[in-house]
Amino acid sequence: MILPRLRIRRIEANRYALRLPDEEREVLLSLMPQLRDLLTMDDPLTRRIFPTAYAQDHERDREYQQLVHDDLLESRLAAIEVFEVTLRSDELSTEQLDAWMTALNSLRLVLGTRLDVGEDPPELDPDDPEAPMYAVYEYLAWMLEQAIRARSEDLQKP
Repeated sequence: MILPRLRIRRIEANRYALRLPDEEREVLLSLMPQLRDLLTMDDPLTRRIFPTAYAQDHERDREYQQLVHDDLLESRLAAIEVFEVTLRSDELSTEQLDAWMTALNSLRLVLGTRLDVGEDPPELDPDDPEAPMYAVYEYLAWMLEQAIRARSEDLQKP
């Protein structure tokens, strides 16, 4: 999938330009409430967001989940909130970009679970009913990659 110009780029230290066409903003805005609903319903599609820590020891894993689940949920919900509030912005701060990365990745993980994405995504016919979902999955990965690259520039430059 080839997409045009960058949507997220570093302007200067701790400032990032956000250049999203309105259509992309609308798609992203429509997906975040769905993600919030899945997270708060403890849907099985969120299993990659709340991974098993002790696959061989159910008791230890249950204790682990009791310790971390609420904090993980709270951080994901806070990231979604920041994402929604800043979606119409043209610039993001470092903290806002970090929230964007969390929200984009959470959405990508849930969609990847829904599609049962593995190492090598399948070659789909454009008429396949799952083709649009795969396109969104790839778009989210592309956006996340841009955010990570932009953010990592602050680690390399003064």
